[in-house]
Amino acid sequence: MAPIVKSPRERAARSLCRLAGNPEDTMFEGKPMWRSYLPEADAALEAALTAEEWAKMKSGGPEEG
Repeated sequence: MAPIVKSPRERAARSLCRLAGNPEDTMFEGKPMWRSYLPEADAALEAALTAEEWAKMKSGGPEEG
């Protein structure tokens, strides 16, 4: 079985979570802690990508919500 590939949004959010010194998978408000970093990850990715790349990425992530 192939390993699960994390989306760029999830990888960025997990990285920001670690950078802040927080454990990624600890539950926070009913979700893994890394999910609380999605707004910051999204801001960085939106700034770094073209509008088309960003729209494609935002629409395809299972970590929505």
